[in-house]
Amino acid sequence: MHRIEVSLKPEWPDPKGNSICRDIQDLGITSVSEVRVIDVFWLEGQLSDSEVLTISGELLSDKIIQTFKYDANCPQAEADGFSAIEVTYNAGVTDPVQETILKAISDLGIKGVTAAKTAKRYLLKGEISADELDTIGSKLLINPIVQHVVKSGSNPFPPNPKYTFKLRKIDLLAEKLKDNMASLGKEFSLSHQELSAIYEHYLKLGRAPTDAELETLAQTWSEHCCHKTFKAMLDYDGQIINNLLKQTIAKATAELNKPWCLSVFVDNSGVIEFDDKWGVCFKAETHNHPSAVEPYGGAATGIGGVIRDILGTGLAAKPIANTDVFCFGQPDLPENELPPGVLHPRRVFKGVRSGVADYGNRMGIPTVNGAVLFDERYTANPLVYCGTIGLIPKKYALPGKQSAGDLVVLIGGRTGRDGIHGVTFASGELNDRSTELSFTAVQIGNPIVEKRMLDTLLAARDRELFVRITDCGGGGLSSAIGEMAESTGVKVYLDKVPLKYSGLTYSEIWISESQERMLLAVKKEKLSEIMALFESEGVEASVIGEFSNDRHLKLFYEDNPVADLQMDFLHNGRPQLELTATRHKHRHPEADFDCPEDLETELKNILSHWNVCSREWIIRQYDHEVQGGSVLKPMAGAENDGPGDAAVIRPVLGSKKAVVISNGINPSYADVDAYNMAASAIDEALRQIIAVGGNLDRVALLDNFSWGNASRPESLGDLVRACQACHDLSLVFETPFISGKDSLNNEFRYNDKLITIPHTLLISAIGVMEDGEKAVSMDFKKAGNLIYLVGKTAEELGGSHYFKNHSFIGNRAPAVNAERAKENMQALSSATAKGLVAACHDLSEGGLGVAAAEMAFSGKLGANIRLADVPLSEKIEREDYILFSESNSRFLAEVSPEHKAEFEKLMQAGDFGLIGEVTAEPRLKISGLGGREIIINTPVSELKEAWQRPMRW
Repeated sequence: MHRIEVSLKPEWPDPKGNSICRDIQDLGITSVSEVRVIDVFWLEGQLSDSEVLTISGELLSDKIIQTFKYDANCPQAEADGFSAIEVTYNAGVTDPVQETILKAISDLGIKGVTAAKTAKRYLLKGEISADELDTIGSKLLINPIVQHVVKSGSNPFPPNPKYTFKLRKIDLLAEKLKDNMASLGKEFSLSHQELSAIYEHYLKLGRAPTDAELETLAQTWSEHCCHKTFKAMLDYDGQIINNLLKQTIAKATAELNKPWCLSVFVDNSGVIEFDDKWGVCFKAETHNHPSAVEPYGGAATGIGGVIRDILGTGLAAKPIANTDVFCFGQPDLPENELPPGVLHPRRVFKGVRSGVADYGNRMGIPTVNGAVLFDERYTANPLVYCGTIGLIPKKYALPGKQSAGDLVVLIGGRTGRDGIHGVTFASGELNDRSTELSFTAVQIGNPIVEKRMLDTLLAARDRELFVRITDCGGGGLSSAIGEMAESTGVKVYLDKVPLKYSGLTYSEIWISESQERMLLAVKKEKLSEIMALFESEGVEASVIGEFSNDRHLKLFYEDNPVADLQMDFLHNGRPQLELTATRHKHRHPEADFDCPEDLETELKNILSHWNVCSREWIIRQYDHEVQGGSVLKPMAGAENDGPGDAAVIRPVLGSKKAVVISNGINPSYADVDAYNMAASAIDEALRQIIAVGGNLDRVALLDNFSWGNASRPESLGDLVRACQACHDLSLVFETPFISGKDSLNNEFRYNDKLITIPHTLLISAIGVMEDGEKAVSMDFKKAGNLIYLVGKTAEELGGSHYFKNHSFIGNRAPAVNAERAKENMQALSSATAKGLVAACHDLSEGGLGVAAAEMAFSGKLGANIRLADVPLSEKIEREDYILFSESNSRFLAEVSPEHKAEFEKLMQAGDFGLIGEVTAEPRLKISGLGGREIIINTPVSELKEAWQRPMRW
């Protein structure tokens, strides 16, 4: 075995070390003045000194900036004043670099290496106590779910245990006793009602189930996989709702019946028509609970999983763009206020950000749109939404079909113990022991494996070498094969599944959620050709079964039968939940403060709010240029650092047609009214599309609900209200839903306390734009241009950032007049299409004040704004309310004076007002009501500084 250490030369700065040093100081430990990071590599095999030297110098290090030591010279001696912590992955956890190293060594012509492993060695300079060193390790450097500290002399390649087959049967007749039923339900994450249905089924069969059968039922019937709350029979204050999803969101899509919707709610993502040849698909997923306990791995596998959803749509789509939306606790939360067993929000934030960025960047997929929100209620239960857009030939847009005799082919990554019980872990609430109890529920992804698989699959699709495809996500093989084979039946040979290491039982192989795996149905006559293609590109592929025609799921291990489930019982035998929901009106103290005299400070305070301030630190770490299709990027303006509204990309290079991607999310409004929260999220997503030059002609929506315990009547009642809003606004705007996902039980329990996240609905929107060259950015363009406010302002500050800064919630959240909003949006999009709008920005967090400031400092220009000319839907006497109201369906539009008459003519059927002008002097001047003097007169540089300062990390 050989050990190699690679470090930066002493004269070079260490950016990773400097970042960790700042994080250590954030913990209140000021004695650490410097951190250096050393990469450690272990290689197992017979290697000569010259081969180790070649690997170290030619492969693992950069001669210009790095130096290396190996074998006898390792570990590197620490200089005086340095302490060391060395961290590596736990046994059985995917080491993403391992396979790349082995492949690269082989490419060098060196054949003696049989295994590789990596570690990080951290050198910390300063007088550090043992307690401080332990705090630094546990709070920043080590997550015990996937990592451990390397002890001197330990074997980095411990032997894996062998597995000897033994069939386990569960005698339900004996387990029928009340006490044992509870323990059985806990072991397999099945409710008493579900276990009773299983008991009756096996009683009729006259036999006991195997553990693999119960595991399959538990995965398939989990909240994560089958959305049983949404499919429940609800009593909503006397109104019976049978299947909330079908009666609201899916119902609206069916009623609209848009011919350009190619595939909705039947596949891994929804597909709409892009042009005569192509379709575009979109899916957004949550990966909340895994990201709470292992932020980097949880988030990375979240984005990796949704990329596979796109790859598993129809007969395989090409991923062309990613989106991400994150919800965290406050980054400046004091350490002593953390609940037990919870990672600090800043650590979660940085881990999630890097996990998503690393995976997407390495896959060569641009990240083009997203959002980040903060609320103390997300501290113990962060939300991680990952989305992917794909491009697919229309002829391949619908799911394929397999026949009896077709082969089950598993491709991509190997199967390990990581991710076992991931969907049942994701379906329950978190608590202060979740970290120690979830060791197998989190995966570490390998994007290079997925990238090779992606490229090869698209080549196989174009050669029509498979007839059906799906991804291995939640539930692993059990869900993927169980769903794919529902209409036919299947035989699966679990000992044929390639493993990362030995020792896995047949049940573990079956339910493992190891990443980077896809399933194909392949005709026997195509097998040799597709296997040769995969082999040529280094993609592992194995035949693990065959589809049948008996509608049974049959599993074997070394020719021993280990499961035989009827497909009808697996997919239709789950008892329907019966739940009670009630409408609950949220009441809060009314806002009780006078209009402040210093509105300039109020504006700066909102610009500096965690939910409003610049996200540049995050955005710069994502690649949004790769694939060359970006038209409007995440940031805009004279210095490319202003907050863009929506992304515009060209899926087909050479075509003028583009797609617009946006999102809306307003969880604070749910504290007042869940219906208005959902309506506001839809309105926000749509107005962002309009703001960049899109229109409503072909726009589709995605819903992602994250809720607490929806079995509580008030919480479930709010969920019903939110779904009703989705139905109502979808019909008015004529924007069908094409896909969605829900994540329930986002709660954290400790010491008899319960922290529940705010009701959170992410609405993602995708629209087709005929000419991407007509896209409009949000920054002011030219002094002397006119500033119009489109839409009307109301005294709607419930859940607003202005009220939040004054420690109030309020009782009137922004509502949506969908009919009027649609008229305004259509009129504005017509004006933009004619080239009459130089810049446009939607009004959202912080209202008019924030939108005007952002447009001004992004364009390095100023603006004169008159509050007296703002169009109102009701009388408002307070200037601060007009300035900071977050009423929906509003825009600021910049128009050249020469286009004034034509613009106003096009807008005459809508609501608009000429409220100001763009100025050359870079100051934001706002005059008050009734001709009152200037109430804000501020250099835009100061506003920009207030906006950029909080997250300048």
